Amino acid sequence: MRQQINVLRRTASKRPSLSDFDPLVFAGLHRLFPNICDALAIVKPDTIVRGHRAGLRLYWRWKSRPRSGRPTVAVEIRRLIREMSITNPLWGVPRIHRELLKLGIEIGQTSVAKYMVRRRHPPSQGWRTFIRNHADGIAAMDMFVVPTISFRPLYGLLITGHGRRHILWFGVTAHPWRKMHRSHAPSIAPGTFFVAQS
Repeated sequence: MRQQINVLRRTASKRPSLSDFDPLVFAGLHRLFPNICDALAIVKPDTIVRGHRAGLRLYWRWKSRPRSGRPTVAVEIRRLIREMSITNPLWGVPRIHRELLKLGIEIGQTSVAKYMVRRRHPPSQGWRTFIRNHADGIAAMDMFVVPTISFRPLYGLLITGHGRRHILWFGVTAHPWRKMHRSHAPSIAPGTFFVAQS
């Protein structure tokens, strides 16, 4: 706004030229509206911006006023949700919600999630715990390419067991899709869960 005022000052002449008819118009307006001079005031741009911000603040305060909507949850129910989530760490939001409905407490799942105790770690086991608990039944397989002296690729397949970290099977071939995957992998360790690594 200041930039616009500066540009207007530069482009406008020093004194505006009035025609003979302009004073008559101003006199007529003053006779019809005697308090019109009070309305004419020079203001700073900061004053306008401050008023605009105050108006926006009032508008959004009015817009975000508390209205009828989701009822507030009683303190006893909040404590019950906290106790249930602490004593039953494996229960999630749906389970606690169902239990509250069985008790006759009408509450939404989002409210239950809001008042549950936040945990640092998930209640289920992590990846390391899973590997440690099921290492005997997991095998990892890795396929790699080795270029020969004549620049022809040889494909290698290595299958290792996680339980004792030993090699279950190792093979090298020039045609990997014919021999390795179809014939050898299922017969190495039947019932073993394979983890493909890249």
